[in-house]
Amino acid sequence: MDKFLILTKRNISVYIRDKGAVFFSLLSMLIVICLMVFFLGDMNIDAITRLLAEFPGRDAVKDKENAELLVLSWTSAGIVSINAVTVTLAVYSGMIKDRVNGKLNSIYTAPISRITIACAYVAAAWMASVIMCTLTLVITEVYGIMQGMTAYGVAKHVELLGLIMVNSFVFAALMYPLTMIAKTEGAWSGFGTVVGTLVGFLGGIYIPIGGLSDSIGNLMKCTPVIYGSSMFRSVMSETIIEDTFVGVPQDVVSVYRAEMGIDITVFERLLTVRDEWIILLVCGIMFLAISAIMLRYSKKSDR
Repeated sequence: MDKFLILTKRNISVYIRDKGAVFFSLLSMLIVICLMVFFLGDMNIDAITRLLAEFPGRDAVKDKENAELLVLSWTSAGIVSINAVTVTLAVYSGMIKDRVNGKLNSIYTAPISRITIACAYVAAAWMASVIMCTLTLVITEVYGIMQGMTAYGVAKHVELLGLIMVNSFVFAALMYPLTMIAKTEGAWSGFGTVVGTLVGFLGGIYIPIGGLSDSIGNLMKCTPVIYGSSMFRSVMSETIIEDTFVGVPQDVVSVYRAEMGIDITVFERLLTVRDEWIILLVCGIMFLAISAIMLRYSKKSDR
């Protein structure tokens, strides 16, 4: 256990000391913020206000204020969810550097099992992701409160922390087998560029899932990204959705939630936050099993 903790601490320190890795792990978040500020934010706000204007007796000023807060919470949820992807990518770049520089082989020669070494890398990626996603949640919530959003209660903070831990776990587990395939820093950097670009689309952040074709939407549902985004949106947008669509028929609200990826339907079943949590947990365990098999195979091939 002591060796595991020492290696985990060392891997987290390597990530934190690499300022470039920290910056690029947050690059997708910065891109989303810029897109929302300059382009997509106003489009989403206008879409909500036009929808609400179809119902008589509405307060246009209040509706716009609520629409702005709804888009803010929706965007914040997406940012928190995709940070788990980009942060784990950045943390594992340290493992790639260890392999290229020969440090990984030196670690293998130490009296430590390979499974312990692997678990230390996965644990470091998971812990760094939890820390960065929690920090992102705090920053976005403080900004939202400054804009007029109601602060989350204690119970909701605990729930969000649990979601962050599960979401971070699945991507920490998913990325590890990929690091066993990537042999060079260039290959990992190229992979990171592709993933960093796709994650915003797969999470339905750049373009909501309702604005895409059914085939693309079904493809997105084959990845864990959309389920992470959906569960964060459900929890973080719950109160402001009720305030925004007060007096609006439930059918209209349901359509909006589906269009914006707040609610996800799989095989005609509307998934709850608990369902999505279970899906992510199962995916994480499955990726860990794949990693264990690959690790066992690579150990045999080294003999």
